[in-house]
Amino acid sequence: MAERRDALWLLAGVSFAESSVFPITPLVMLIPMVLARPDRAWLIAAVCTAASVAGGVAGYAIGALLFEEVGQPVLAFYGKEDAFGEAAEMFNENGFAAVLTAAFTPFPYKVITIASGVTGLALSTLVLASIVGRGAQFFLVAAILWKFGPPARAFIERRLGLVASVGAALLIGGFAAVKFLI
Repeated sequence: MAERRDALWLLAGVSFAESSVFPITPLVMLIPMVLARPDRAWLIAAVCTAASVAGGVAGYAIGALLFEEVGQPVLAFYGKEDAFGEAAEMFNENGFAAVLTAAFTPFPYKVITIASGVTGLALSTLVLASIVGRGAQFFLVAAILWKFGPPARAFIERRLGLVASVGAALLIGGFAAVKFLI
């Protein structure tokens, strides 16, 4: 699909769907597209990021709109409304970090986008953290491929999860340090 004339639209569709329901990362298209057209690396990363963030908003809507019909009755049946309320409050207190981590690392981003809607996380928090995290992930991969080409592909495919996790930990640690120092 990465070689098709409408590849950018397909990438946008995959990126959108992956953020809310689809299990396959858009990197499977982004990587070959950037390798085939390094002159379009930034456009490809931008399309991937924008569609992924929009898909994150769709995931948020799934959580927000379906929770009332499905999730709430289940919690009521088991008498867990209070426990859920406490968990939602804890999630929302750390929502930016949770979304940022899921957006940048191999953690299933769709889980966090849906959870954000279920818990009522501020949509602006989801969108901002998603732009930062998804943008960092997709632009980092595009930059590495643009700079180093095919040899970087093997590295990315083998070690992206580790690099992304360490990067996310450092990024969140930096935010935490700023929060506690100010």
